[in-house]
Amino acid sequence: MIKGLRQRLPRLHAKWIGAFTLVAVAAFALGALVFGARSTPTQTEPAAGATSGPTSGPAAGTTWTCAMHPQIRQSEPGQCPLCGMDLIPAASQGSAEVPANHITLSDRAKALARLRTTEVRRMANPKTALRLLGRVEADETRTRTVTAWVGGRIDRLHVKVTGARVRAGQTVATLYSPEVLAAHQDLIAARQQGERMQGATGPARAAADAALAAVRDRLRLLGVPEDRVRAMESEQQPARQLAIRSPFSGTVIERMATEGAYVTTGEPLYRIADLSQVWVQLDAYERDLPALKAGQVVEVNLEALPGEFVEGRVAFIDPIVDAQRRTARVRVEVANRDGRLMPGMFAQAVVQASAQPSGPVEGPASVQKSGKADADKDADRPLVVPHTSPLFTGQRAIVYVEVPQADRPTYEARIVRLAPRAGDVYPVVAGLVEGERIVTRGAFVLDADLQIRAGTSMMAGPDDTEAGPWDNVIEVSAGERRKLEPVLVAYLELQQALARDDLPAAKKAGEALVKHAADVRLARPQAASEAWLSVARALGQHGVHVAEAASLESARGGFEALSLRVQALLRRFGNPLGQALSVAFCPMASGRGATWVQAGTEVENPYFGHSMRTCGTLRERVSPGAYLAEVVAPRNPPSAAAHEGHAH
Repeated sequence: MIKGLRQRLPRLHAKWIGAFTLVAVAAFALGALVFGARSTPTQTEPAAGATSGPTSGPAAGTTWTCAMHPQIRQSEPGQCPLCGMDLIPAASQGSAEVPANHITLSDRAKALARLRTTEVRRMANPKTALRLLGRVEADETRTRTVTAWVGGRIDRLHVKVTGARVRAGQTVATLYSPEVLAAHQDLIAARQQGERMQGATGPARAAADAALAAVRDRLRLLGVPEDRVRAMESEQQPARQLAIRSPFSGTVIERMATEGAYVTTGEPLYRIADLSQVWVQLDAYERDLPALKAGQVVEVNLEALPGEFVEGRVAFIDPIVDAQRRTARVRVEVANRDGRLMPGMFAQAVVQASAQPSGPVEGPASVQKSGKADADKDADRPLVVPHTSPLFTGQRAIVYVEVPQADRPTYEARIVRLAPRAGDVYPVVAGLVEGERIVTRGAFVLDADLQIRAGTSMMAGPDDTEAGPWDNVIEVSAGERRKLEPVLVAYLELQQALARDDLPAAKKAGEALVKHAADVRLARPQAASEAWLSVARALGQHGVHVAEAASLESARGGFEALSLRVQALLRRFGNPLGQALSVAFCPMASGRGATWVQAGTEVENPYFGHSMRTCGTLRERVSPGAYLAEVVAPRNPPSAAAHEGHAH
């Protein structure tokens, strides 16, 4: 039997091994299918191969790997056995053919990522409802304290409960005071002495009258009212009790006195508040504070008054933020003539806050007078993005912008500058143009994939201590920005005159630019006024160079420096015109390459005029109200290849 079992063991062992192998293969295939279908949608295609077309037809010897699992290496394209995403050529990762801030997805990866995009638009209503929570409190400026104006024992309290209403002159307590009793006795004795001295000589009568006046003053100094002093003087017996009266009307919000207790002079008995006006103390988070200011209208709703709103105004914003709760108190004054608002009530307030920063930043301002009304209307409607779009890296933020007309879904990681959050949106200060589409869902997935591929993701970008593209931006209102229109118009006339080789027109435009730059006064904010002074001085200096030029070559020399100052203007204050501007570059100008600003989409080279009027390329586009991201630096003299595409 044992011998037969030994002979059967190899066959049994082989069967078990075969069964286990089949189960393992089936489990692996099922896992690849399940996890491939449910993979986190961070799959991307190779940067270089994705933008140029499908990944078919690889070169011989290409190794294919997974962006999420670089340990996977295969000799043929396909899908990752671990996550199901498309494999990419290992050599194409980080290719220089695609910008480091771009990421391309396959259609399948995009579907798995469930990305959502929305168009950057202007807010239909520049006001947004900011909802804050708080409570009703008594107005401190209308709160008074009833004190004991003389020391003694409280024999009776006439107002015994908190919440009772009292009127001015009402007796609130009866007090026994030995000091007032003694003074009253002296008053009666002095009065009687004066009556006896009616027939006395002048000096004696004067002494009696002086004694009576001294006792009266003594009682007044003890706090006894004048009418009560006169009444006490006519009494025959000194009063053992004195009435404490409230000098003002209101509601008792605190009672500190008790019957039978001894009090000292000035000791508080009651706190009384006039509740015809109350405070609503709101708690505002740090992000809400820039949208609040004194004088704003607030609608207050209370649980005790469902469906009803009472109106108040912001009177004060606490300059100190609570270190633990991260909130600051916002005081709202609300009229309460009917007395329905009671201290301690829970309140919810709606503040109609502005959805834009210190001034409209992206609103266009048309140069033509006929379009100024529409431009002003647009200027009050800032560009906004949903609050789910940006990824914050400190004070800066990154959004993913859909690249239009790409062969496959491609997204650009772009640094933008946003104003404080207003409701469910962030107003755009700089970095986006109306009509662009941004990712509102799945931005973090894209950023994580870009980080894996060593691109310029949120984690790889510069922090707040390093220079950024929008550090020099100064937020000004549309009205303030429009003051710069004449300066830009004069500059564009100068650029066109040089492109036509028209020296007299160029000199005239230079004179106009100098004049307009000197006339501009930016009132607010203060930073704008200070920054404009330095820009205006440089504009005037180089404008004079052009206005006094004796030749086109000399005028063009001044124009080059002037163009750099105009670009600085666009970087700091934005485009004040109602049309887009372009920054153009000619690699042959000035022997090293030079830039200029122009309108239109066809190159108008001011450095060569008719000889090479179309030489150059348009590099940066600045929409109305938008900012120029950075200076286009002149490049080294180009090689022959650099001239390809230039028309001479």
